Amino acid sequence: MSNATFLSGDRVDLRPIEEDDLEYLRGLINDPRIWRPIGRSRPVNGRQERAFFEDAVCSDDGVHLLVVGPERPIGTISLDEVDLASGRAEIGYWIDPDYHGQGYGTEAAALLVSYGFDHLRLHRIEARVFGFNDASQRLLESVGFTREGVHRDSAFIDGEYRDTYWYGLLEEEWRADETAGAERTA
Repeated sequence: MSNATFLSGDRVDLRPIEEDDLEYLRGLINDPRIWRPIGRSRPVNGRQERAFFEDAVCSDDGVHLLVVGPERPIGTISLDEVDLASGRAEIGYWIDPDYHGQGYGTEAAALLVSYGFDHLRLHRIEARVFGFNDASQRLLESVGFTREGVHRDSAFIDGEYRDTYWYGLLEEEWRADETAGAERTA
């Protein structure tokens, strides 16, 4: 596995996803503790994981990174549907359930949001989360996202229709929160 860090944080690093990571990714994306909260309903085999790597990760349409914790990879995070002309993208992520509740996902999201605003000149970052995924809602809100709306019964997961919540974060909100945070720690 590569150790080419792209973004470095206090407790996590974000690095490009490499071919050597595909087996790890395929193993975790098939874990029900991951595929259910992100709304996948079908298993992923090696060929499909490779297709994701070649079609999404290797394209110029997004930013796809591996979240690396203190000892090993612990998840993925990405900016998808990056539209530089309108200054918007959608953030998506998953963290190995063995590392939930430890702040790794929050730090990874903050790193990628900062990168999106500082380096891609984005104006807006969006996110979708299912109504039953309280942990992901808390993560987004802790980074500064605001719930903007709901698509009722928009996804069929675990035998029932589920709501999808839409979140958004504008650059000026992020900057205001950064300034307020710096003032609180000064």
